[in-house]
Amino acid sequence: MKKTLLLTSLALLVSAQASAQTWVLTNAEKGTDKGDWRITSQQLNLKGAPFSIEQKVLHGGKQEGSKIITLTSENGLTIVLSPTRGMNLLHAQGFGVRLGWDSPVKEVVNPAFINLESRNGLGWLEGFNEMMVRCGYEWTGHPTTADGQLYTLHGKAGNTPASRVEVEVNESAPYEIRIRGLIKESTFKKADLQTMTELRYVPGSNSFSLHDVLTNHADYPHDYQIIYHSNFGKPILEEGARFIAPLANVSPFNDYAKGGIKTWNTYSAPTKDFDEMVFNLTPLADANQQTLAAVINKAGDKGAAIGFNVSQLPVLTMWKNTDTEKQGYVTGIEPGTSYAYPVTIEREQKRVKQLAPGASTQFDLTYTLLHSSEQVADVEKQVAAIQGDKQTQASDTPIAKE
Repeated sequence: MKKTLLLTSLALLVSAQASAQTWVLTNAEKGTDKGDWRITSQQLNLKGAPFSIEQKVLHGGKQEGSKIITLTSENGLTIVLSPTRGMNLLHAQGFGVRLGWDSPVKEVVNPAFINLESRNGLGWLEGFNEMMVRCGYEWTGHPTTADGQLYTLHGKAGNTPASRVEVEVNESAPYEIRIRGLIKESTFKKADLQTMTELRYVPGSNSFSLHDVLTNHADYPHDYQIIYHSNFGKPILEEGARFIAPLANVSPFNDYAKGGIKTWNTYSAPTKDFDEMVFNLTPLADANQQTLAAVINKAGDKGAAIGFNVSQLPVLTMWKNTDTEKQGYVTGIEPGTSYAYPVTIEREQKRVKQLAPGASTQFDLTYTLLHSSEQVADVEKQVAAIQGDKQTQASDTPIAKE
């Protein structure tokens, strides 16, 4: 873990010292948008690992007007994200492995076609197909009605088009790429939360990072919550796949999950009539407050790992949805400030955070695509080192009731 963090710090130091070119693709304040756009390392005369960055405007069905940005590294990863859908990551792939899943929702649904309040607050599900969706920031969790309003499933950020989108490429090795998008949750008399999201990637590598800064632009304090809902299916998820993380404790989200507590960290094959099971986890961390969680295939030669800071994201949710493949065979690794209970319960449990007027907070995560048994073994060693001799306490009692 320390070696990984050191390398990341060095890469950021190099990139900070390097000159960079920046392209603004969208600027709502100026009413500008580049639409279809593309740049390549060849055009920029960069001699490192070849790459391209392309924005496309989609047409047809419910994805009419949606935009996607595809970052392609010939010797590394291809990462696809959507500025129209809160800068969510649709999928990433490389080295013969895909990070993502097969949702029944096949299109990149434009939020203009989604009513978050439909199905008693479950309208969010009508666009859910991403590898990573930001659930928040004004609120998150299961829907509930309180304070005279309906708090819809997982908030609004993931269905909010970015008001500003820009791409930055460093002109010196390692030619780090940064894709930024500004997400505004601004409502008269209610909230003015703005999040500058940023994806960072060094061409040729098997990992990328997110650096998000949330700012309260209002003159009054405001609550916030966030869950980084990160989802993985085949080829990583399969019968015999495993979830690993250094943990202080694990408990079921509800009574249904109680029935799976003995096998909570292993996965079955696609199973008809399997309802989703959710487990609440308390992660352990190293001296720098860094931790990680991963899902690994049965053979132990493929996986996805997420590194994060527990001072920023203190809780972890593990979501098992091993239903049939057509229904969406998927598992979620979800670092957050809250569990997925309704905001009313999270308030009672003192897990809802608050930002003072003008204050900011940040969230840093690193996603790594594991494509060899050696890489998987290294992650297992990092987990074991953080876990040490501490025993994970497993309870079959939910910590809260919906």
